[in-house]
Amino acid sequence: MSSPAGNGLIIGVDIGGTKVAAGLVDYSGEIQRQIREPMVSDGDAATGLAAVRRVIDALLGGDQKNAPAIRGIGICAPGPLDPITGLVINPPNVQCWRNFPLSREVEKIYSVKVRIDNDANAAALAEARWGAGRGYHQIFYATVGTGIGTGIVFDGRIYHGRTGAAGEGGHNTIDFRGPRCGCGKPGCIEAFACGPAIAKRARTKLAEQSARGTALLELAGGDIERVTTEMVGRACAAGDPIAKETMEETVELLSIWLGNMIDLLDPDAIIIGGGVSGMLSPFFAEIRNRLPRWCINSRCQEIPLVKARYGADAGIAGGAALCAQESG
Repeated sequence: MSSPAGNGLIIGVDIGGTKVAAGLVDYSGEIQRQIREPMVSDGDAATGLAAVRRVIDALLGGDQKNAPAIRGIGICAPGPLDPITGLVINPPNVQCWRNFPLSREVEKIYSVKVRIDNDANAAALAEARWGAGRGYHQIFYATVGTGIGTGIVFDGRIYHGRTGAAGEGGHNTIDFRGPRCGCGKPGCIEAFACGPAIAKRARTKLAEQSARGTALLELAGGDIERVTTEMVGRACAAGDPIAKETMEETVELLSIWLGNMIDLLDPDAIIIGGGVSGMLSPFFAEIRNRLPRWCINSRCQEIPLVKARYGADAGIAGGAALCAQESG
């Protein structure tokens, strides 16, 4: 099934705690076909590997002899992991793999080069190669959803750092007195501005001043505990004071954080993806307007802040980008 570089397709695989998705991706970053199956994350290592194999085999039509030419398999795997050795170390959401040589095991089955990396790094590379980051040399990518993940791409290459653990920008502390993040550190931007944190802040405000959040409360069916991040976005667009206040705070928090990232990296572009990016994109101009307050870089407002090309398919595209990088 191996083929010369530049010919054939790449398989991108996106592994999560409850699902594994895979897609056939061409050299321009277009996903030709994809499939999704449940991930068996609480069994043994072989059972987890079998779930990955099922989606890849399904893409290949179950007949490897007549399958499309595949020149590589790229995998967005749960971290922590080692992108150099292809070892999945001890992901909390996929407990079946502990120091598991995922790259090597998949290579043995399909006889093609296999690359792995975490979802934010891989998605950053896909955006740099095929998406909103095309034409830029230095890219800072952030995915804002259930958590906040980040990736740094310099001249078409992921910046991994000395041990492969670089790019954890979502766990940059912006307030050491702030709420404790799931990572254990206090005041990470993830603890303030990920989707669940936005919804939680809105619920707290609504409990204290329900009369100011009638639109938000109506969306939640009168039950404050049912308020979601998506409801906050919709209520904000409708002019709900609680939702607007919540989003204004989120914009300020993200401005502080991105100001730090700009002072550290001075990127050519900042790309925002993830499930919350849709409700954040109307505020990009406001974030840029606030940056001078939080940056010493006098040219910080020149940096474009753009929405990512890939949405729910970022993991598949990202996995494919890992292998496309190998071929030039």
